[in-house]
Amino acid sequence: MKPRTLSIITGCSYLVIFFAAIFANFFVIESILKDPLVTIQQNHVIVRFGILAFMVTVVFDVVVAWALYELYRTHKFSGLSTLFRMMHAAIMGVAIFALPVALVSTTGQEILKQIDLFNIIWLIGLFFFGIHLILLGLIIGKPKIIAVFLIIAGIIYMVDTSAHFLLHNYEEYSSIFLALVAIPSIIGEMAFAVWLLIKGGRV
Repeated sequence: MKPRTLSIITGCSYLVIFFAAIFANFFVIESILKDPLVTIQQNHVIVRFGILAFMVTVVFDVVVAWALYELYRTHKFSGLSTLFRMMHAAIMGVAIFALPVALVSTTGQEILKQIDLFNIIWLIGLFFFGIHLILLGLIIGKPKIIAVFLIIAGIIYMVDTSAHFLLHNYEEYSSIFLALVAIPSIIGEMAFAVWLLIKGGRV
């Protein structure tokens, strides 16, 4: 497959992941956290679409892993980077199992317990995703600014996951960590997706 085609596939897949994740996280998970019983019992259709959206992100995570490997297969870190992204996708797939259980739970406490389980497993997956981003930044090299943002995002993903388990008072700093994770990851990954769609594979 031509490099340009692979770049377009990767860029489009990134956009699908981005929008599906926004819907699943900020419209579904946040709604459950605010009012577990009402969301599960009265808005269960939205929750089901949220589960589907998470499944879509896993599918396209695998597509991105494959396409990036094909695109940069001559680089010495390409195979390792692909493995770490696949680990993240696999762990995310396991985390999703907690959400259908939340759908059949009958108390707010049971629902929140399943959401906590989902978040913890996903958090572990993000540690490996962080390693993937660091390697990806080293692999692409250029544009340099995008590579730097990807590496920074990867480091902060790993730091954030570690802080969750090492700091007993993590919640006091959660907003700071959220900003530290969100800014470089959104800038780096979205810029990379746009670059892939516009210029990727042309050289």
